[in-house]
Amino acid sequence: MEGDCLSCIKYLMFVFNFLIFLGGSFLLGVGVWVLVDPTGFREIVAANPLLFTGVYIILAMGGMLFLLGFLGCCGAIRENKCLLLFFFMLILIIFLAELAAAILAFVFREHLTREYFTKEMRRHYQGYNNTDVFTSTWNAIMNTFECCGVNSPEDFEDSLFRVLHPSDMVPKACCRRITHPGEEHECLMGSMMFRYNKGCYSAVVDYFEMYIYVAGALAIVVLTIELFAMVFAMCLFRGIQ
Repeated sequence: MEGDCLSCIKYLMFVFNFLIFLGGSFLLGVGVWVLVDPTGFREIVAANPLLFTGVYIILAMGGMLFLLGFLGCCGAIRENKCLLLFFFMLILIIFLAELAAAILAFVFREHLTREYFTKEMRRHYQGYNNTDVFTSTWNAIMNTFECCGVNSPEDFEDSLFRVLHPSDMVPKACCRRITHPGEEHECLMGSMMFRYNKGCYSAVVDYFEMYIYVAGALAIVVLTIELFAMVFAMCLFRGIQ
């Protein structure tokens, strides 16, 4: 009976570690996609130090999970106590790091509000200075998601952009694709017919809404798998003579 139980744990651990292996492969794929994506998302990420760091964290976590899944599968099939202990310690560190990241994301959630982005845009956005990282990032966002301002084009009122360009109501990045001469001028003067009227906050949230829920669900699944993998690793470690 004890041998049958140990054999069951061994194969269950193999299955869980194979799922971890697949999860690591998925994270590696997401990280590589963001870095090479041709639609402009790469520029947005590269211009924002926080997002840029996050991409490499995803790549690092994906690589570690990929390695851990491989080690766990080998340790389970070969019943190697050294590999199992090494696997348990590494996956425990990753598990705690993921929990810490979730807590930090919750603590700093106020930095992702409409009010925060609106205040920062009014204070720092310059319009046409592509050497400024903040400005070029927002230009890329508005061009990619076909939006204007954080909430609406009215966000540029009483902003640094209006101080630098008092004759323009909105920046060129807010203009729709120009098909006739004079349309750009009408857009810069604030004509609703020739500019994007949707705010970027809503545009970005709408675009990523499905992916956010999928990512959240996937994170819960990965944490659960890691927890079970640690339990099975300890059970198998103690059962090996």
